[in-house]
Amino acid sequence: MADDSHILIVDDDARLRTLLSRYLSENGFRVTAAQDAADARDKLRFLAPDLIVLDVMMPGESGLALVDSLRREDHPDLPVLLLTARGGPEDRIAGFEAGADDYLGKPFEPKELVLRIRALLRRSAQAHVPLATGPIQLGNAIFDAERGELRAPTGTIRLTGGELALLTALARKPGEVLGRDEIAQAIGTDDASERAVDVQVTRLRRKIEADPREPRFLQTVRGRGYVLKPGI
Repeated sequence: MADDSHILIVDDDARLRTLLSRYLSENGFRVTAAQDAADARDKLRFLAPDLIVLDVMMPGESGLALVDSLRREDHPDLPVLLLTARGGPEDRIAGFEAGADDYLGKPFEPKELVLRIRALLRRSAQAHVPLATGPIQLGNAIFDAERGELRAPTGTIRLTGGELALLTALARKPGEVLGRDEIAQAIGTDDASERAVDVQVTRLRRKIEADPREPRFLQTVRGRGYVLKPGI
């Protein structure tokens, strides 16, 4: 399956950068490589990649710090897949809380990396498909899926790729309960039984709810999943 999507690889291991660049290129991707976070920042000034494959443990600025700053600056919805030798639940949760979209522990099969990249790219594309129902009111905010925007009176609220995918999936079926498996598929993770889904829900609630601890719009249905209930 060919794909001309542009992938930015950020890893301080020169051998791994070379191997990943070659493998992804052989699978049809356009690839740019950066040796650390500073190098990645320089390249992002003039490149617009479709996805970043980012190592967590790097000298200087870590991958977690980089993805966190990207989310707060000019790349809130750029898909990011983290690579790390530390793949425990706490490490994955830290990655998702920083704003990553997926997490792959080292060592890994290159084919799995390609499959995860393609899943994230599909999710990113689907998140921008227009909704038949049109914009949805969430209190003082309006979610416009066609534009991929959450707008409030104070301006546009930035959403990460995971937050946008989650809100889009819920907005496609307002008032209907989405199970954890369905949500996990929508946000491009296989961690439905862990906290990956909960982390994205928590992050999104912080942006659409006046009191995230008492949510009005994104509600939990115990034992079943989550439901979006639009309203003023």
